[in-house]
Amino acid sequence: MLGSYWLFIAALLFIISLVLHQVPLLLVSLLFILVGGVARLWERYCLTRIEYRRQLSANRVFFGEEVQLEVEVANRKPLPLPWIQVDDEMPSEVTVLKGRTVPAHEPTRVLLSNLLSLGWYHKVKRRYPMRCLQRGCFTFGPTRIRSGDLFGFFSRQMEIKQVDYLTVYPKIVPLEKLGIPSKQPLGDIRTRRHIFEDPILVSGVRDYHFGDSLKRIHWKTSARLGRLQSKVFEPTTTTDMGIFLDVRTMKPAFWGSVPYLLELGIMAAASISNHAMAAGYRVGLYVNQHKRFLDEPIRVPPSQHTDQLLHILEALAQTHPSETIPIARLVQRESRSLPWGSTIVVISAMPTDTLFSTLVKMKRAGRSVALIVVGGSEPSISKDDLTVYHIRDDVAWRELEMISMAGA
Repeated sequence: MLGSYWLFIAALLFIISLVLHQVPLLLVSLLFILVGGVARLWERYCLTRIEYRRQLSANRVFFGEEVQLEVEVANRKPLPLPWIQVDDEMPSEVTVLKGRTVPAHEPTRVLLSNLLSLGWYHKVKRRYPMRCLQRGCFTFGPTRIRSGDLFGFFSRQMEIKQVDYLTVYPKIVPLEKLGIPSKQPLGDIRTRRHIFEDPILVSGVRDYHFGDSLKRIHWKTSARLGRLQSKVFEPTTTTDMGIFLDVRTMKPAFWGSVPYLLELGIMAAASISNHAMAAGYRVGLYVNQHKRFLDEPIRVPPSQHTDQLLHILEALAQTHPSETIPIARLVQRESRSLPWGSTIVVISAMPTDTLFSTLVKMKRAGRSVALIVVGGSEPSISKDDLTVYHIRDDVAWRELEMISMAGA
């Protein structure tokens, strides 16, 4: 750029004018030095007292909803800025309805670019509506701001590392669209009410009886009385439902993911959770993977709290294709903490023989079990052995087509 050599060119012109005794050339060199000096000072202070603010109208939205991104740039000094470029990094999965985006250095990122002109003590605010057509947890930022002198000789850049987060919950559809009857969901799960013990509500203690689980023992009271005491739980007719989501979408021994099968499985988990909570279940979610950036499993224990569905949807929004534990082992491990009258629902695109065997044994032992198979061909296992529902591939393609039409 010319700005990198302005001092050398000005000095060269000045020396040539003195050697050749050329007054016009001397004036040009002096003017060049003056312009270069002013441009350098302009470049030095152009980004001083620049304020930038980015704000999302909501940090959590449901699939298909719109959210508004507001960008504000203010010049808090008497020096005007003939040009200032603001590049906001944002996820490519969010559809910008107004504004111009260009690809960023990462495949899943784009830059929302703004080229502005700011006078002294001037502020510009722009709003960009966006439609959320893909579930997930997304980051907005950092932001790079660049400005310089009027002549374009010099420029300066700064980066604002502030990051904003947006969580898009998965799509929820009626169970009929998934091929699951909603009047009597998941077969024999809710045919009649039973009285169970609620392990959360403790009404008192009693002497230990042979066969009591170690989880029932009230250790503090036992230590005080000198003999084992067991907890007494409140009776309840509310049943628990544990939803187990398998993120594996390819046969074992193969690694990778089939994105639409994973999204369809997540959609099924969200829809069943929504329907079950409306029917009075205490619903929990278990996914055979760890959270992003955290070495802990995705696990939401059953609850009837008013925010429970949002907790489940938020966990599903964070789900990614990487499996950390086979689904059969996860079901065996986590089902032990569910009361005996609980319903166990497993959603898988690639159910293994081990999973079939595990679920059949649980059902024959008296537990309520259902398997939701996503995509592929309908499993050949007898429905007398296990309640099985199959979500066909055409359901996935229909949903994907509706998503693409909504984003057009």
